[in-house]
Amino acid sequence: MCSNELTQLGIHTEGTVLADAPTPILVEEAIKRDEGILTSTGAVRVKTGKYTGRSPHDRSIVDTPDVHDDIAWGSVNVPISSEKYDHLKQKMVDHLCGEDIFVTHAMAGADRKYSRKFLVVTELASQALFVHQLLVRPTADELRNYGKPDFTVLAAPTLKADPATDGTNSEAAIVINFHERIILIMGTRYSGEIKKSVFSVMNYLTVKENHVLPMHSSVNKDPKTGDTCVFFGLSGTGKTTLSADPSRVLVGDDEHAWTDDDVFNFEGGCYAKCIDITPKTEPDIFNAIRFGSVCENVVLDDKRVADYSDSRYTQNTRVAYPINYINNSDPAGTGNPPSVVIFLTADAFGVLPPISKLGKDAAMYQFISGFTSKVAGTERGITEPTPTFSTLFGEPFMPLDPMLYADMFGERMEKFNTRVYLVNTGWTGGPYGVGHRMELRYTRAMVTAALNGSIENAEFVHDSVFNVDVPQSIENVPSEVLNPRDTWKDKDAYDKQANKLAGMFEDNADKRYPNMKPEVKAAGPHPKN
Repeated sequence: MCSNELTQLGIHTEGTVLADAPTPILVEEAIKRDEGILTSTGAVRVKTGKYTGRSPHDRSIVDTPDVHDDIAWGSVNVPISSEKYDHLKQKMVDHLCGEDIFVTHAMAGADRKYSRKFLVVTELASQALFVHQLLVRPTADELRNYGKPDFTVLAAPTLKADPATDGTNSEAAIVINFHERIILIMGTRYSGEIKKSVFSVMNYLTVKENHVLPMHSSVNKDPKTGDTCVFFGLSGTGKTTLSADPSRVLVGDDEHAWTDDDVFNFEGGCYAKCIDITPKTEPDIFNAIRFGSVCENVVLDDKRVADYSDSRYTQNTRVAYPINYINNSDPAGTGNPPSVVIFLTADAFGVLPPISKLGKDAAMYQFISGFTSKVAGTERGITEPTPTFSTLFGEPFMPLDPMLYADMFGERMEKFNTRVYLVNTGWTGGPYGVGHRMELRYTRAMVTAALNGSIENAEFVHDSVFNVDVPQSIENVPSEVLNPRDTWKDKDAYDKQANKLAGMFEDNADKRYPNMKPEVKAAGPHPKN
């Protein structure tokens, strides 16, 4: 099966082909080939070189007639011609013909009614291990009857593109071709590019072919009632951390879909940030860093003990592991339609309430706006929190018109009577550089109150600038923390900063979404004169 698949791709390798190797063999191969070293806990540590985060300016989509009218072209979904793609693909194939190859037959989508088969071909054992742990692992029967893949990923980290002759932005290139159903990834060892390229593809296919809502989110559920919560948020806002709740069952940490019947994980593993984690702050993730896991850019001492506080290589240190490494997880990767949705934002201005309740129109507005701050390291060039509006809390991965996803969210929110809250995991007591990050213990207490419904018993005060309702009391949270203005020494400075951010919301909506429904637009933030 494997040789035929490679032949159909034009790959006639002179090297060794290793297909669907188990974890121990992939670990051995990665060590033997000097791709990484073992840590004191048995994980494989790799360094990814100059690319320690996603490289969004090097990502493009092939502009073919069958998708031309569907893709939301712009600075995120950048078009590339079929001719340039053909050139890069041939360069990739020629390169892989001279390399040892690792092949993984994987899947995306835990709910098999909507899953897709992804064939991943790479030259690195460590990347094959990453894929094996991150994507859905087919059962033995599914592997025997795998058949033709729905999409193929060709990854060659050691192959560098040449902007002068290849027409790329840099030596790295990430190219998605929906017509040929192939993804090309070259010039970068950062395995997150594989993960997010698969996510981007699923965010197209599930909408166009299944009318299913893809979500950049984590999901957990109550082990007794089965009540499910969806956490939306960009990298660095706390999706992985908050969904790994010891009192709840983890469905998945990053990528999901919401159908008329359930919520399901796109993946079979987790990809967590490692910076500053300890056994006390994040015990589940800390204990998942063991044999079979892949650590990226984590600093080790001479005894191979990790120093998770050391960011000399990047703030974006990462670990990939199968979801069953989290004790209270559900490997089945499914849950009921959500009773609660939480939008996570990391507000670097330090003015948004740490938690607030949203009505339907306000929830639609916040979902479309997707305000947060990009956290250091998650993308190349980001060295400190940078305020941004990322539509749907995942704009870099959404190929279609944002309003398609937004309308689907509104339909499902109304159908299932889902409660929605906006949670700020960013700064309090002042902006970045003056204030400090919200304490995790307080955020956890607020999320718990939202999940168990006790927050609904609190008195709410309407914030007229941000147009949200703020609870005045939550168990285990100081009352002054709940009202951000109270945490600032200079109240006038707070008012100025709050109005500035509200104005940014208005400008973003006016410029990017002129056709936003009036009632939704009215439910967003508005600065005071």
